[in-house]
Amino acid sequence: MANYSQNTLAGHFHNCDNGATNQIKGRALEDLACYLFQSIPGVSIAVRNQMNAFNNEEIDVAVWNDKLARGLHFLPNIVLIECKNWRNPVSSIEVSWFCQKLQNRGLDFGVLIANNGITGNQADLDAAHNTIANHLAQKRTVIVISRSEINTLQTTSDMVMLIKEKLCMLAVGGRIA
Repeated sequence: MANYSQNTLAGHFHNCDNGATNQIKGRALEDLACYLFQSIPGVSIAVRNQMNAFNNEEIDVAVWNDKLARGLHFLPNIVLIECKNWRNPVSSIEVSWFCQKLQNRGLDFGVLIANNGITGNQADLDAAHNTIANHLAQKRTVIVISRSEINTLQTTSDMVMLIKEKLCMLAVGGRIA
C-alpha cells in the first residue's frame, strides 16, 4: 500500500483552517477526502459537488471503487462522501440529511468526514450517534472519520484498516468507533 505524504496532509489541513471563506475551507476538506480515497488501490473520484436532478441535494464527493483485493473490496462500487469542516461536531440533523441522500439514491453505505466528529456521547448512543445507530436497522451504514483519526494515518493500508474497524464496531456495537 502507498504512503500518505505527511506534507500533503498538512497542506490540506492548513487550507482547511486558513481558507478565506467557509466555502473555501469546505472545499479544502473535500480535496483532502479525494486525496485519501483516490490513493487507495482501485478507488477513483467519480464526481464532486454534484446536485441531484431536483437541485435540492448536493453530493460532495462520489468515488468509484473497483473492489481490488488490496483496496476496498468489501465496500460497494459507489461510495458517497459528505465533508463537514466545522468547528463544532456535526449534529444529528445533518447526519440524518446525509442518510436521506443515501436512501434517495438507493445506496446503503456512506462516509462522513467530520472535522470535529459528531454530536452526542457514543457510550450513551445519543444525538448524532443515535441517528447512525438507528439507520443500521434500515440497512444503511454511515461511518464517521474525524480529523484526529486522519492525523494518525500513515498509509492507505491504515485507511483501509480504519474503515474495517469502524464497520465492525457499527455491526457489533452500533457505535462509530
